Amino acid sequence: MPLTKSAPAPAPEAASAPAPASAAPASVAEAELRASDADRDRIADILREALAEGRLQPEEHAERIDAVYRAKTLGELEPLVRDLPAAPTGGAASAPPRDAESEWPRSLPESENLVAVFGGSTRKGRWRVRRRTNALAIFGGVEIDLTEAVFEQQEIVIHVVAAFGGVEIKVPENVSLRGSGAGILGGFDVTTYEAQDPDAPVIHVTGFAVFGGVEAKPKRGKRLKNLRA
Repeated sequence: MPLTKSAPAPAPEAASAPAPASAAPASVAEAELRASDADRDRIADILREALAEGRLQPEEHAERIDAVYRAKTLGELEPLVRDLPAAPTGGAASAPPRDAESEWPRSLPESENLVAVFGGSTRKGRWRVRRRTNALAIFGGVEIDLTEAVFEQQEIVIHVVAAFGGVEIKVPENVSLRGSGAGILGGFDVTTYEAQDPDAPVIHVTGFAVFGGVEAKPKRGKRLKNLRA
């Protein structure tokens, strides 16, 4: 009796490929990265360009700039320029190089520290302002006089911590002055002002005072003759 061939056993089903991991967690992780000073500066440059082109009103620009220097993560920075040209995508805070950058050289170190502990520290006269100045006053006083300073960046941040001490900041009348800080059983007094020239330096005073005081205001009669020198 002839043998019949048995039907070939069905091939085992190929193991289904694992579903690709969602890209959302990576995006969330990127948005939660802590923002650096350079990230904030790049976003501020985009906002400055938008103000100069008339895409933002001065009030809108001021509100967004304040938010820039309060932002802690990249995810907080990206929405501030989402509706503007050259806005970063995916939470990355970057902007293409612009010809205008050559007008504001960045040859100086990014920051300078002024410390007064049971004493005093003063910065005044003809000096080159860094992009960021950190002032710490503990049972002491810090004086920062910008009325004769040389501005080589447009956006300047002065971060202040005053504990049982004081910090006084004097600026020329024709620059923009903004503040976002807090006084805890102390005073944090910044006289905000918007310069008429959109290319004028912008000084942001941030930080806090605990049992101390911070004061920033224009010095009457003092104006920068050349906004970039």
